[in-house]
Amino acid sequence: MEPSNLSSLQEDAPEEVVGSSSPFSPDSVPPRPASRSSLQKYAPLDWSGYLDEEEDVRIQGSDNVFHVYKAGSEGPVVFCLHGGGYSGLSFALSASRIKEKARVVAMDLRGHGKSSTDNNLDLSIETLCNDVLDVLRTMYGDSAPAIILVGHSMGGSVAVHVAARKAISSITGLIVVDVVEGTAMSSLVHMQKILSSRMQYFSSIEKAVEWSVRGGPLRNAESARLSVPSTLKYVESKKCYTYRTPLEESEKYWKGWYEGLSDKFLSCPVPKLLLLAGTDRLDRALTIGQMQGKFQMIIVRATGHAIQEDVPEEFASLILNFISRNRIGPHGVEIPGLIRRPQH
Repeated sequence: MEPSNLSSLQEDAPEEVVGSSSPFSPDSVPPRPASRSSLQKYAPLDWSGYLDEEEDVRIQGSDNVFHVYKAGSEGPVVFCLHGGGYSGLSFALSASRIKEKARVVAMDLRGHGKSSTDNNLDLSIETLCNDVLDVLRTMYGDSAPAIILVGHSMGGSVAVHVAARKAISSITGLIVVDVVEGTAMSSLVHMQKILSSRMQYFSSIEKAVEWSVRGGPLRNAESARLSVPSTLKYVESKKCYTYRTPLEESEKYWKGWYEGLSDKFLSCPVPKLLLLAGTDRLDRALTIGQMQGKFQMIIVRATGHAIQEDVPEEFASLILNFISRNRIGPHGVEIPGLIRRPQH
């Protein structure tokens, strides 16, 4: 299945939906019960085999509780923000590699995963940005370690906005995964059709995992078994599973996620990396910025939109290489000449 050229927004939908036949039709009947083989092949995996702990971060003075997954004990913090419709477990498989040399924190954004807020439907860029800042301040206070923000698709936009605010001085790196303003903005007109065309109901979690790999946006079954269950909820009246996050109801926020994103990304005063799954996604501002050396760009081959899930080992290597290349230590940028050498 070739990656679609419709926007980065397709984190929320399968790549071969428009004009598809019955399996992707919104009025298709729920699938038959999973066979024994598919129950085993697509059975959910527990996050604890990949991450070290989970935590509920309660924001003082509000009803907001954000769920985070953590891994690793040393090095700078790689703070991960997932795309629309995903969860923090989208980074679980790659985190199991990154944690050997850095700490990982993967957050469930508002309206996603296990997070609960006073308004789960408010997915405006301002609210999402404030949520991340609240979590960072609550977790680290005034003694935050060096933080590398990593954001996939919608989460990439949030990461850019957080970095551009310059509200937390310990943010020392920014990595954006497969989202570019130009292609995102041009494809917004297709989004409702894409969302309504994806499979809506599943008779079991295994069927949802299977569909996400065979007809949906993911290509790595192991990662799907980790991440997909956290994106679902059980509907008692229909006796089946559906999506936890009603993305079709967030349309009024879509433009705000991506408008002006390229200029904001270029203005962030930290080392920057843009990971793309295709070569045709740079808009004019980014093309000029790349030619001027304002950020590093890497095309990740043989992957779909969710690079961190499809090729987690390569993704982890790219993150660690970025940290090494920019000499980001646990407390900030380390200048080699100032590092204390061990006494012999």
